[in-house]
Amino acid sequence: MRAVTALLTFLKKPLGIALSGVAVLLLAVGLYWFQPWKLWVDETVNDALPTTAPVKADGGRATPTVLATGELISHEHATKGSVRILQLADGKRTLRLEGLDTSNGPDLRVLVTDAPVKKGTAGWRVFDDGKHISLGKLKGNKGDQNYDLPADVDLAVYTSVSIWCDRFDVSFGAAELQRAA
Repeated sequence: MRAVTALLTFLKKPLGIALSGVAVLLLAVGLYWFQPWKLWVDETVNDALPTTAPVKADGGRATPTVLATGELISHEHATKGSVRILQLADGKRTLRLEGLDTSNGPDLRVLVTDAPVKKGTAGWRVFDDGKHISLGKLKGNKGDQNYDLPADVDLAVYTSVSIWCDRFDVSFGAAELQRAA
């Protein structure tokens, strides 16, 4: 009981008030930076397979052509799912994540890069070292998602995809793209 009384007395003094304010500020900054609640919050996205206007004689929709595929491997966080690069009948290209299952985190992005996919910790931080293009924020940490792929992305150069945490410069998971035959 004396310790509690001594602490309360200290907190009423100017130094105690100042240290309390600094502690609250550090806690707020830490919560903003790390966003620990995301460890318990999943965001599931179920984008439909992209299609274009009916172009077949039977009125059906043209199915996309698969240009490249890959399987996600885990890096900083357990990650699984597949990646497909699709070309639609109108010429537009889409990067599609299917069956994605990873941890949620702050400032997650989808990157296409020229970096080789390496297993283990050797592959965690390489995807922003060379050429890379962000396709935008990850829509959710689970499910099927579509991202527009710019027309000037050369799949002979950009050979991998990473679920990238921009806040901490680390890959949650990545896939090496294999060109379709």
